[in-house]
Amino acid sequence: LDPLEPVNTASAIAKWGLDYVVLTSVDRDDLEDGGCHHLAETVRELKKRNPKILVEVLSPDFQGNAEHVSVMATSGLDVFAHNMETVESLTRAVRDRRADYTQSLNVLHQAKQSMPELITKTSFMLGLGETDEEVRQAMQDIKIAGVDCVTFGQYMQPTKAHMKVAEYVTPEKFEHWEGVGKEMGFLYTASGPLVRSSYKAGEFFLSNILRQRQERAK
Repeated sequence: LDPLEPVNTASAIAKWGLDYVVLTSVDRDDLEDGGCHHLAETVRELKKRNPKILVEVLSPDFQGNAEHVSVMATSGLDVFAHNMETVESLTRAVRDRRADYTQSLNVLHQAKQSMPELITKTSFMLGLGETDEEVRQAMQDIKIAGVDCVTFGQYMQPTKAHMKVAEYVTPEKFEHWEGVGKEMGFLYTASGPLVRSSYKAGEFFLSNILRQRQERAK
């Protein structure tokens, strides 16, 4: 790890004048703490230079280590994101062999438990062969875990070595899942073929929610 990366990253972002930034990290299972302290320090350096900036972290799972998840969740970030990616039955086929459906649910739950006012967020890809019943079950699972926001997008095969697209989901079906999300009481649901976990419209919506909370807290 570059010990100056948190300071250098925060300094560069401060110069850009952003009001919302998404930080992400590769899994660093080679590190004892999974890199959680390094990433948390980056958040703190960002907030030190620009207290008004809103920070979302698309977090690794830290191998399910609750202490490491808590370090990240209590770092001062505004949105804790960790992607479920797919339904339970397809997890082993779609995700890295070290990833686990229940483990990802626990990561999201632990983040919310560590900082109840924190906005938590996850994303799913559709078109991998999942059934409607499995999607609804996954939504129920993340709701129980305390997830606030969920996004759905179309899976696209990045290379021939990756899993093939099983289905191109219709816009009507994406609209259906957005409606289900609203019915289930999620703070925000974005669902569409081109929606991705870091989605500009979603960031705009969350920015407004967070700014309103800050005003009420004054």
